[in-house]
Amino acid sequence: MAGCPAPCHLTCFEGVEPKMFYTMNVAGLKRDLPLCRVNDDLYIGAFVIFGDVELTVACARELLKIAPEHDILITAESKGIPLVYEMARQHGENRYLIARKAAKLYMKNVFSTEVTSITTENRQMLCIDQDDADFMRGKRVLIVDDVISTGESLKAVEKLVKQAGGNVVGKMAILAEGAAQDRPDILYLEKLPLFNPDGTIKQG
Repeated sequence: MAGCPAPCHLTCFEGVEPKMFYTMNVAGLKRDLPLCRVNDDLYIGAFVIFGDVELTVACARELLKIAPEHDILITAESKGIPLVYEMARQHGENRYLIARKAAKLYMKNVFSTEVTSITTENRQMLCIDQDDADFMRGKRVLIVDDVISTGESLKAVEKLVKQAGGNVVGKMAILAEGAAQDRPDILYLEKLPLFNPDGTIKQG
């Protein structure tokens, strides 16, 4: 594709609109990320670990190498769930926490906060309950996500942890997207750029 620097490439199928991909290496593995439209001026690389056992295991292993000492892992529903499960399994932890997108019938004394992310158009809720709060109170909590972009989901989870009396000792993700790459308060494995509509990487 003209003007599209490697590792971006265009894939065409007869009768199907061409798709652009960004190729990257993460945790020693190569993956092609489809570029998805956010608005007329912005495309993002869709990094999805759902169903990718090899990638999930590898990313969990590499994140644990740089993770601070902690007692509990927590993530926001839903893309971080496979990652936080695998990190807990590899680290020998028998429980991890999930900030749910809506209060469930089994949840009592719910703590909630609102969040907006780059991949959702509407504001969403994130919730934990009293059992979660009791479990993390006074403990070292590590917040994990697959990709940090605007940081809104991370901020919402951090707010819930603090409301519950937990001590946030770190925030980490597989990828840092866009401006998140310059944040000094997060740990991550690789950088993920933002893209122009023609598939070229946004500058600045």
